[in-house]
Amino acid sequence: MAGCRRCLSIRLSGPEKEFSDDDWMGDMTPTPLTAQQLAALDDVLRGMSAVQLAWTSGYLAGRLSQGTSIGETPTGTSDIVAAQKAPLILFGSQTGNAKGIATKLQTALAAAGITANVSDMASYKQASLKSEQTVIIITATYGEGEPPEGAELFHKWLMGKRAPELKGLNFAVLGLGDSSYEFFNKTAQDFDSRFEALGATRLLDRVELDVDYKSGADAWIADIVAKLKAQTPSVSQVSQHAVATASTVSSVWTKENPFTAELLVNQKITGRRSQKDVRHIEISLDGSGLTYKPGDALGIWFSNDASLVQEVLELTGADANATVQTLRGAGTISDALTHDFELTQAYPGFITKVAELTSDERYVALTNDKATLRSAVTDCQIADILRANPVALTADQLAAALRPLQPRLYSIASSQTDLPDEVHTTVAVVRYAVDGAEREGGASGFLGSRCEPGDTVRVYIEPNDHFRLPIDPETPVIMIGPGTGIAPFRAFLQERDVIEAKGKSWLFFGNPHFTEDFLYQVELQDYLSRGILTHLSVAFSRDQPQKVYVQDKLRKNGAELYRWIQDGAHIYICGDGQRMAKDVHAVLLDIVSEQAGLDPDGAEVLLDDLRASGRYQRDVY
Repeated sequence: MAGCRRCLSIRLSGPEKEFSDDDWMGDMTPTPLTAQQLAALDDVLRGMSAVQLAWTSGYLAGRLSQGTSIGETPTGTSDIVAAQKAPLILFGSQTGNAKGIATKLQTALAAAGITANVSDMASYKQASLKSEQTVIIITATYGEGEPPEGAELFHKWLMGKRAPELKGLNFAVLGLGDSSYEFFNKTAQDFDSRFEALGATRLLDRVELDVDYKSGADAWIADIVAKLKAQTPSVSQVSQHAVATASTVSSVWTKENPFTAELLVNQKITGRRSQKDVRHIEISLDGSGLTYKPGDALGIWFSNDASLVQEVLELTGADANATVQTLRGAGTISDALTHDFELTQAYPGFITKVAELTSDERYVALTNDKATLRSAVTDCQIADILRANPVALTADQLAAALRPLQPRLYSIASSQTDLPDEVHTTVAVVRYAVDGAEREGGASGFLGSRCEPGDTVRVYIEPNDHFRLPIDPETPVIMIGPGTGIAPFRAFLQERDVIEAKGKSWLFFGNPHFTEDFLYQVELQDYLSRGILTHLSVAFSRDQPQKVYVQDKLRKNGAELYRWIQDGAHIYICGDGQRMAKDVHAVLLDIVSEQAGLDPDGAEVLLDDLRASGRYQRDVY
């Protein structure tokens, strides 16, 4: 119901329509395919991106135009080509960037007449690696040098004793990281060195990219395509139709082409005395055609605060009206600082570039020691670096030193089955002080402080296939989400309410204070009273002398939790990945070890098996 301004404690009904996963094929009957072929085709196509579907359409058209069935080798193709296995593109993605590059590489290879397979590391069958001929790794690095959530098990297996020899396999590695972190692109380095140690041969030297990765990624894709094309015997082009069809999906709203949506609701849901400012945000998707599932993320493009832009201009002395070049084209530096450049997150590259451009002794000195450089950018913004180390910069120098603005991702807090034309999210407004200067987070300050109902916001959907409700609605679920980690579980509960799921559900929620920080309290109590939520375990850490966290509640309920796991429950964790998720994982290991009578290694294997089967999923940040 686009435009609805409703109190959070009231559930208004709207037009509903239920769809099964097979409804999209309804107009295709009668079909020449057997039931088994139709089921197999549906299984292959389900989950493909728009670009992958477009490529598949072109590939099939190309095979049909050659008069061959899929099981046949096209006329004129040599036995060598027929025997050559398609390159495999394996990605490990934390925010969707690695996945996007993998899809872009597959499309570029298709245009060059080379069929390539794409797979998420989480769903790839590890035993198949030894039979591959060419493997292209595209991976992000998360947190302090850790693999992305979806790549963790593959990384663990490859680094372990069970990894096979890979002699005869060619590989290349592209890393995506953030130089603000100490272990920049460590996961890519891990994969690169391990493939080499196992006997594989590099196609290209490892490439490591920072947050502003786009131009580097495009150049790397061109190098990969040229390398593989040179190694591939001449074949007829797959089909120009594939390229033409792919262009038809360019109107889909994406990170590069976001949808301009209306903000419907911006409501504070923490109390007046809370130390946190948490906002419930509702955005209209009316007319967009955007679709999402519980577990997906909402990408938000934001603008920098005008006062922050003015501060940077004053500190550098840059002419606000001077013209600079950005990815959007030419414009004033003032406009570019507002819409194009990252100001709210400091990073080592800014200091390094200023040192290079100005030869200023203070900036040069900061770059001489990595530890000092990292310390200089910790918990501060670009303006804070400039205040601590004043330096004159022209508009062109300032633009050259800054990296492009990046959108932020927020877990979706609504079910589209329930609200077809809206998307909700939960945003904690980041506020802190640096040497007396008050600072706000980029997107959280934009949404929480500067956006009002009726304003527009540029958005897109980032799918998260590794954080999904069980297919069977009777499967029990255990949800662990303190703070704003509650967001996807609000979506889970909405979805299970609408579809009348019969499976049990258990939510663990925590925050500092019951009276001030119990997010979505009325809704959760309603779900509990109606049986949509079987158990609600809360931990308000500051309401008693001894702090109590969600992991303490887990430990207290260890025996029953293990019974749920034995009954097939799926476990979900959402929230802080550096502390909370690790603490929760440690407690789960203790519970499994104690209840199943396993040693720590055995408990770890059990949880790894749950992760591999999709029964233990995490969405952490």
